[in-house]
Amino acid sequence: MSSNDPIIELDHFYACQPSVLWRALTDPELHAQWWAAGNVKAVVGHRFELDMGSWGKQPCEVLAVESERLLQYRFATGSLDTTITWRLTPEAGGTRLTLTHAGFDLDSPLGRTALEGMSKGWPGLLRRLATVLGLPTLPAAMTSTS
Repeated sequence: MSSNDPIIELDHFYACQPSVLWRALTDPELHAQWWAAGNVKAVVGHRFELDMGSWGKQPCEVLAVESERLLQYRFATGSLDTTITWRLTPEAGGTRLTLTHAGFDLDSPLGRTALEGMSKGWPGLLRRLATVLGLPTLPAAMTSTS
């Protein structure tokens, strides 16, 4: 990935401990409540599918894990082939969650459509995450899309 590759990066503060967000990212039952059903696990090499409704089941593979700090996986392997990275940073009064979705192929109609749609969709999902966790919903700050 070069510095010119398109990415979606969102930054959101949650008034909770990192362990609460980590569970929402790694517990399949809770994950299904705010985003998509799937057997997600925080184990490097673990392969799973996320049920994206009308977009079908998207295969994923966990690439990196640092408990309560980092979860990274390939998303939609074999079609979109992007990477989703979740970073959790403890701060006074809560946790900052940074989502980076990278690897969009703008030479592909699918890549362009996905970048546009996901740029609009991720902020709502991060708000839904807060709602599912019973936390105040604040707008997510999009720090970069290129």
